[in-house]
Amino acid sequence: MIDLDYLAFLENILTDNRKEKFLKVLGNRTKHFTVVVEDVFQMHNTSAVMRSCEVFGIQELNVIEQRYGKKIDKEIAMGAQKWVDINQFDSVTNCISTLKDQGYQIIATTPHENDCLLEDFDITKPSALFFGTERDGLSEEILEKADGFLKIPMVGFTESLNISVSAAIIIQNLTNRLQKSDINWHLSEEEILEKCLAWAKNSIKDIKRIEARYFEDNPR
Repeated sequence: MIDLDYLAFLENILTDNRKEKFLKVLGNRTKHFTVVVEDVFQMHNTSAVMRSCEVFGIQELNVIEQRYGKKIDKEIAMGAQKWVDINQFDSVTNCISTLKDQGYQIIATTPHENDCLLEDFDITKPSALFFGTERDGLSEEILEKADGFLKIPMVGFTESLNISVSAAIIIQNLTNRLQKSDINWHLSEEEILEKCLAWAKNSIKDIKRIEARYFEDNPR
């Protein structure tokens, strides 16, 4: 449960414009789709994918780090890590199991004999969109456990795109269609309150000192 008194306390520190911006942005956020990147060697690509999630309204980014374990490049992310939730997994098995338990179908973004073109993809089902490495693509485990395969139509000689470009195209297309649909894709009221609290804390300088003083004066 959200501590509404604490949220109100923090919001009193913020400007009205800041609070209005939170609600406006959250009104366009969704967990109907979630994005997964697997062992992306060039970390600036993961950071760029995060930016695309933030810009187009995907609230959660899942990062599988079995081999490289690098940190998000904050310069490339340009602050997106403050507004997008990052879930880190140490194995494909753990990631897929967690997302399936949350009700997501597993969608591998890769050319495949049973693939679906982007414009034909069924947006009604909650989906976890998996993107692979620049060099090797998605692992065999993901391809074997995927519920479906998605690809971007291409008409040139080049048969692939950089992961950050592919992610941006797919995320923009699917979220744009989702927002125009009758699907219940919005965050719940509880989720909105949770993000308002988290974003307020991310927006206030010296939050640890302020938080410590608040709970000293208002013991639980």
